[in-house]
Amino acid sequence: MQLEELEAAATEDALAAEQAADKTSTVRAFTRRKPVRKPFPDHLPRERVVVAAPTSCTCCGSDRIVKMGEDITETLEVIPRQWKVIQTVREKFTCRACEKISQPPAPFHAIPRGWAGPQLIAMIAFDKYGQHQPLNRQSERIAREGIDLSLSTLADLIGHACVALTPIHALIARHVLDAGRLHGDDTTVPLLARGGTRTARLWTYVRDDRPWDGDAPPAALFHFSTDRRKEHPTRHLAEWHGVLQSDVYGGYNDLYLADRSPGPVRSALCWSHARRKFFELADIKAIARKGKKVAQEISPIALDAVTRIDAIFAVERDITGLSDAARHEARQQWVAPMVNDLHDWMLAERARMSKHNPVAKAINYMLEGTGRWEAFTAFLDDGCLCLTNNAAERALRGIALGRKSWLFAGSERGGDRAAFMYTLIVTAKMNDITRRHGWQTSWRDCPICLCHAYQNCYPGIGRPPWN
Repeated sequence: MQLEELEAAATEDALAAEQAADKTSTVRAFTRRKPVRKPFPDHLPRERVVVAAPTSCTCCGSDRIVKMGEDITETLEVIPRQWKVIQTVREKFTCRACEKISQPPAPFHAIPRGWAGPQLIAMIAFDKYGQHQPLNRQSERIAREGIDLSLSTLADLIGHACVALTPIHALIARHVLDAGRLHGDDTTVPLLARGGTRTARLWTYVRDDRPWDGDAPPAALFHFSTDRRKEHPTRHLAEWHGVLQSDVYGGYNDLYLADRSPGPVRSALCWSHARRKFFELADIKAIARKGKKVAQEISPIALDAVTRIDAIFAVERDITGLSDAARHEARQQWVAPMVNDLHDWMLAERARMSKHNPVAKAINYMLEGTGRWEAFTAFLDDGCLCLTNNAAERALRGIALGRKSWLFAGSERGGDRAAFMYTLIVTAKMNDITRRHGWQTSWRDCPICLCHAYQNCYPGIGRPPWN
């Protein structure tokens, strides 16, 4: 065992010596340009403030002056948030003929007998789950503006909003599960428990056809669970079959069974996860931060693997957004030979290493296991598949940021509400609704329960589930 490890170390040292030669490159000379201030967006209103003009020449004192032009300086300003109480007046009328009283019907409200307007509810929910602002901070900020809204009151508003927006959530869930290809991933969420916290999970399933120029709008579906047992993804995707792009988590294995109903799920694995295994062994900055000697810790074989994988990523970046047929053709012409060379190279390098070598473990991540390499190379035969599972990881990025702010989920019900709201907010962000339409404006129409309102809120996703 020790002899094999010494041989592997000697091989790495020899390769490191070969790559130690200094490499220099000549860059083209350029002229540094003076920085130019970026103009403010055109949609912002302009308030024109004209400085009083002089009545005489500032040089000679003559009053024979004529305007020849003007210089404009723009300053960005903000109007503080304003609060108001809307009084909806329903006048009563009595009929002199029949002595009956007539009155207009009460307007629709997002929360039955509620007092909070839809824009207020949307603001609280989006600040919590979209901007990662805990409810206690929101309560304190609102109090500084002269409004008393307690933490429990804000939490109740979130719960009422989940009930009112259930049809929208069902619409997004159906749209996601209608896809033939999904990205799946999960992340940890601390759950408050007796004596401390326990590790719960938020799962996401993402539909994103943009890399291959698909027509369906992107969407993300979230679920909450108190643990990471395999029955959770099995339950989430019980009625779905297609291609699932994910990491090598064993909890998905029951989905891949051949006798599964309504059909087996096909696995496609993520190359970003595989690259990360090698990159951690070749990350000079990270090793230096740990206080270790870079020359002794950097693995030249891992660095070579990263270089080979990066070449595959470079081709994939160029074909992102093309049609599935064009992507398939480019992959067969350019990517497939690089993948085959990488496979042969990994087999040859692994044969010279001990199985305990960290680089060998990174190689085994891609090669060991039934159907592992076939799942990594599934994208070569399907132009609609992605090289990575980054779509799901991007959907979970907000949760990672939120954990640093709201710290934990207070209960299982709180976790379910978080999954509900993340489904709506992440889907809205993926469709650029928060910038194009305004989150509050979109939500204002959601509770109306009309077909056109749902399509305005989430364009292209479909019709309400009861139609």
